[in-house]
Amino acid sequence: MLEVIDLSAGYEGGDVVNQIDFHVDEGEAVMIIGSNGAGKTTLFRSLIGLHRLSSGKVLFEGEDIASMPAQRIVRLGISFVPAERHLFPRMSVQENLVLGAYPKRPDTETIELVMALFPRLAERRRQHAGTMSGGEQQMLAVGRALMAKPRLIVLDEPTTGLAPKLAAEAYEALGVLRQRGLTILVAEQQVPLAMQLSDRGYVIENGAIRMEGTSAELAQNPEVRHAYLGVV
Repeated sequence: MLEVIDLSAGYEGGDVVNQIDFHVDEGEAVMIIGSNGAGKTTLFRSLIGLHRLSSGKVLFEGEDIASMPAQRIVRLGISFVPAERHLFPRMSVQENLVLGAYPKRPDTETIELVMALFPRLAERRRQHAGTMSGGEQQMLAVGRALMAKPRLIVLDEPTTGLAPKLAAEAYEALGVLRQRGLTILVAEQQVPLAMQLSDRGYVIENGAIRMEGTSAELAQNPEVRHAYLGVV
């Protein structure tokens, strides 16, 4: 479904990610793990049209989307959930969800699906997003992304700022989405949670892919166990 070929991207003064190659098959959940500053956010912003590439290709279902604006990429079937969430704090839960469907009209079936997936959003349907807890805001950010009916959802560190219990709940919801057939690409520092969800993964260090494998293989890799799982 998604193929990234020789992608390099950065800012004035140099590239942050260099010659990145990876792929995501339809129906898979794939994780990108790495420390702070490794290049995960720059990579994801480059994939979804929010950051210009220095070189390389991003193929979605065979079509090169590297030069497309973000709004067109969303219409093709990719939704992005940034770590910062970027909700509209003075708007209600319902209003944030409705905006997630733009430019299409929101349909009742999709809204109710989101509410069923995240019951707390149903309870707070009329509450302003800015008054919600961090965990509730993360649920809303994912729910808003789902309103566009994506075939691929890209999540940049969805557990940022969440307590362990809420982080686990967020991944339970992602697991339900995967069972429904949604393809998932997630960057994460809470590596054990990402491993439970994902089929495969890539380790990014200093802007380059250093390791790859199934989640089970990476879980047994001594370097991964030491650096990301806290196992000596």
